[in-house]
Amino acid sequence: MTRTQFVGVTIGLALVAALTVLRASDPPLLRLARDVTFDEYQRLAPRDFEDVPVRIVDIDEASLKAFGQWPWPRDRLAALVDRLSEMGASVIAFDILFSEPDRLSPRTVVRDIPNVDKALLGRLPDNDEIFARSIAGPPVVLGFGLSTEGSYLPPVKAGFAFTGESLFAAPPKIDAATPLRPRFAINAAGIGHISLDPGRPSAVVRTIPLLLSDGQQLYPNLALEALRVAQGASTYILAGAPDVQDVLTELKVGEFVIPVTAAGELWLYVSPDRAERYVSASRVLAADGPSAQTRAAIEGSIVFVGTSAAGLQDIRTTALGHNVPGVSLHAQTVEQVLSGRFLARPDWADGLEILSIAAAGSLLVLLTTFVSPAVALACGLLITALALVASWLAFVYMGLLLDPLAPILAGSVTHFAATAYRFLVTDRERRVVRRAFGQYLSPSLLYRIEHTHDALRLGGDDRELTIMFVDVRNFTEISERLAPTEVVRFLNTLLDALSRHVIANEGTLDKFIGDSIMAFWNAPVDVTDHAGKAVRAALAMRETLARLNDSDAFGFGDEQKVRIGVGIHTGLACVGNMGAEMHFDYSAVGDAVNVAARIESACKDLGFDILVSEMTAKSADHYALLEAGALPLRGKSTRTQVYAVVGDEAVAASTEFAELHGIHGQLIAALRSRTPASREKLAAAKLKAPSVCTGLTDFYRRISRRSDHFAGEPPARPAESAE
Repeated sequence: MTRTQFVGVTIGLALVAALTVLRASDPPLLRLARDVTFDEYQRLAPRDFEDVPVRIVDIDEASLKAFGQWPWPRDRLAALVDRLSEMGASVIAFDILFSEPDRLSPRTVVRDIPNVDKALLGRLPDNDEIFARSIAGPPVVLGFGLSTEGSYLPPVKAGFAFTGESLFAAPPKIDAATPLRPRFAINAAGIGHISLDPGRPSAVVRTIPLLLSDGQQLYPNLALEALRVAQGASTYILAGAPDVQDVLTELKVGEFVIPVTAAGELWLYVSPDRAERYVSASRVLAADGPSAQTRAAIEGSIVFVGTSAAGLQDIRTTALGHNVPGVSLHAQTVEQVLSGRFLARPDWADGLEILSIAAAGSLLVLLTTFVSPAVALACGLLITALALVASWLAFVYMGLLLDPLAPILAGSVTHFAATAYRFLVTDRERRVVRRAFGQYLSPSLLYRIEHTHDALRLGGDDRELTIMFVDVRNFTEISERLAPTEVVRFLNTLLDALSRHVIANEGTLDKFIGDSIMAFWNAPVDVTDHAGKAVRAALAMRETLARLNDSDAFGFGDEQKVRIGVGIHTGLACVGNMGAEMHFDYSAVGDAVNVAARIESACKDLGFDILVSEMTAKSADHYALLEAGALPLRGKSTRTQVYAVVGDEAVAASTEFAELHGIHGQLIAALRSRTPASREKLAAAKLKAPSVCTGLTDFYRRISRRSDHFAGEPPARPAESAE
């Protein structure tokens, strides 16, 4: 590990630690993001509506139109209780506050008249007394709200039993409640609070507090009381977390066990609002009596009485983003319990999410530092996908709320920071090298320089290379006809097109020497079949040059066709960085380089564009090769056997080349023995050559004048394997 990498890892892990601590502190913004994620889950897979025995008697717009504006006199509510009881409701729960006397009661109205007869006043009915008598018989549950004034707390109609330590400090705190009329409190079968999510700043109702506490007494909510009264249960049983104080885990009421949060809250699993859930109060109080359909809906059901009228302002927002009457959430609470469809965020969820941030963040830091940002990104995307899939499956199949967002956000921040550090610091030297040499060196050489600490030191290594020289024919004549800027434009067009084939075939582009190119293969890294790839690059250059000539890319018209010569040799050379300490090139030197250059020069004498040495031919014998003789190369004491590269593997396998190869072999034998048959064989070769390669015409015209190139013992001809 380098010092730069060590610093990067240290900074990255410190960032991961900071993100882990941030998640452990659970700031409001993270909680909001988590809640929104769970909301989205519910929108994708809401709870199905089930026709359980829960109904809402709705004081809706139709009811207000039929019986007048709200509030109704309580004798009408008494009539509603009597009618619902007669229809067979198992419980009647009011999501309505009864904290003040009925101002519409006849006795209250007359009392305000001056000099009223007290005897008359005593004979007038009191709506509160009527309502109190009506709720004394049937099972009725009344609601109360929270208050910031006074010290009133309602009576509790049920007992509480604990498994383990006392849990009075677990639920949300209640300081005071809206007063409940004394007779109502006495006659009601149950009393529960109607507050939804007290003390929460969010307008979305996500959890329902099933219990409130003043520190000495617990107070159930309206839905919980309705469920208790419907079962005839007298006691709630509360279970706490083992060895932990004031942490609730579940609540039992009658036959039902309800999983709750540590504070005794129920995660609300919402179903879309359905008309089947509601029965208009106007239908219940109809003068001619309720219909059979209305009776069937009420009979045996837990009935909540509330309002959906917009003007009464009891509208709440659910996790689905729907605005519904508050009474609907009480009804849905009981529906959840009856259907057994719960959501839960287990105690270990926070620990798992914190651990996932630490583990995923650390992994991404190490991958980004030691492997590559791309691999780290792929792993990060995989972690993201796994987190999302695992969280979604846990929600759908187990009702568990596991937050995928925190580890995803933490991983994204970590990956971005580690990648930025690597880009700004670690990869700075590599970018300098790539900008300086990227246009001249093969990707393999760039990779070596980037990842080897001493790659730019002076010195070289002896290794077998395949070396190529490319030169433009008649360049002097071309340059004399052109302006200097036109010469540069011509060379740029030609050399750019040809050099691309070196890079494409894993070669190293050594240098441009005026109108020439020097390239080599098998350095700085090993290249399999380097001789074959060099020949393939030469053939690609031939095709590219023909295309450029045909399209008049150089602007010469038909007057001038650009030609090149390519010489290739395989041999031992010294390759490495050569020059001065402050300015050097990666290049190759040695006898093998000189041989390759001389073979390229021989292309002029033989009238052919691609020649290779015998060493190269032995490694590239799968190409179409023809023996071109043993040439006396300038500066060499011995002759060098060369071969003409006619075509690729497809040409080598063709019938035409096989026939030409046979004729050519006979021609070479005749030239070597200097027999008169050479003229006949030469004529046959000239006749056959155009069908294989048009460039062979000049080759055969010149080869007859150089019979001395074939004197002596015939060399091994690797091209014969093509027959």
